Amino acid sequence: MTSAPKLLLVVPANNTTMEPEIRALCPQIGELLVAKVPRPPRTLTAGDLPAYGAATIAAVAPFAQAQVDLAVYGCTAAGFLAGPEGNAAIASKISALLRAPIVSTTEAMVAALRGSDVSNTAIVTPYLSPVNNGLVSYLRLSGIAVERLESFLCETTEALGRITEAQVMKLALATATPRSEALFIACSQLPTLGIIAPLRQQLAIPVWSSISATAWAATRAFASAPLSATSV
Repeated sequence: MTSAPKLLLVVPANNTTMEPEIRALCPQIGELLVAKVPRPPRTLTAGDLPAYGAATIAAVAPFAQAQVDLAVYGCTAAGFLAGPEGNAAIASKISALLRAPIVSTTEAMVAALRGSDVSNTAIVTPYLSPVNNGLVSYLRLSGIAVERLESFLCETTEALGRITEAQVMKLALATATPRSEALFIACSQLPTLGIIAPLRQQLAIPVWSSISATAWAATRAFASAPLSATSV
């Protein structure tokens, strides 16, 4: 790929964090388009998935002729609730519609943790139990155990949007234990740009967020390189 790549970011309509953080972590991106997927103001449930999936495809459809080089499916809660097979199915539909390769944030999470050579991880999330349970199941099906999970327990997108980077840092430090092999901060709305490196230094373990894992996977997709979790 010789010119600056064009990326389509597919995120829930409430997401205000992923676009600027992906731009910061992937400076090689040229044009960055964003497809906003309508969603309920409350936390997603498994019952929302059929309508959310249809809304996702409808949000992506206007970009079908945009000739993007890569799509990023950054809808984490929907991915965790759908499980690996369901997440792969919607990602495949997006890829086919755009005629472009795709990076899924949930699969980037798995790849980053596998590439970090860990068998279990501590987790920070903003989710309620249904999505947290889906996340634990998603990782278990992918061969990774959850050692400990702590959550902000946000009931609405408004509450989620109020969480600050300092709050994420505080909960992350309270969640990791001396037994933690890694720490993952789940959710592409949680701000983490300025805290991943300090957390890695302080905890001396691999630390990833949904956005940093996605940026890492996207960078390698742009380069058509094998995935290796040596750095972001």
